[in-house]
Amino acid sequence: MTSDTPRRRRKAVIWIAVVAAVVIVGVVAAIVGTKLYTSSENAKASAAPSVAASRAPSTLDTADLSGTWTVGGDSEAGYRVHEVLNGSDVTVTGRTDRVTGSATVDGTAITKATITVQVADITTDSAQRDSYFRDSALDTSAFPTATFTLTEPIADAVPSGSGTTKVEATGRLTLHGVTKSVTATLEVGLNGDGVDVSGSIPVTFSDFGVQAPSLGFVQVDDAGAVEFLVHATPAS
Repeated sequence: MTSDTPRRRRKAVIWIAVVAAVVIVGVVAAIVGTKLYTSSENAKASAAPSVAASRAPSTLDTADLSGTWTVGGDSEAGYRVHEVLNGSDVTVTGRTDRVTGSATVDGTAITKATITVQVADITTDSAQRDSYFRDSALDTSAFPTATFTLTEPIADAVPSGSGTTKVEATGRLTLHGVTKSVTATLEVGLNGDGVDVSGSIPVTFSDFGVQAPSLGFVQVDDAGAVEFLVHATPAS
């Protein structure tokens, strides 16, 4: 009986070592897996919208751009949010091309503008995330759109040449049935048959009655940004 004791101790030590190795491998795999996932997700995030440097030469009569403009084709809008997944930072972006609106230009000033986005059509790379966004976060069945309405004219907004201008736009953002005063940072440039306008609006989701999800292993910041790139052409 005495002779078996050292053997049993050796077996116990071996089993402890095996269990410890399995635990260590599991922890390392979880860390590596999380890092790989977050790296992959960050790589999928869309770049911030920007008026392209390689815009097409303008076909408009830039001597007189006054009139009503229509927002439509080649436009997109969406959101950018920051998540923390198991301690790792992840940037998530959602986009839709279902963007409509109109603007009024007087000389080089934008005096009126309204942009409407079909938020129910905003998608990311994850159907599960999109389902939460539509059903739980924004309740798009009740509030299917988000709208920005300009409340103050923007002087010298539209460039007359090939360059771009950077301006700020004051307006009202309606999201999730709540309307708040916001300021958008814009870049404006002529592009082919129209004008491109890109920009972002910082938002705090709780201000609009939207609760950012916190699921233990993933937590979404309460602040994010509405982003857009719209193409407007003279109304016929």
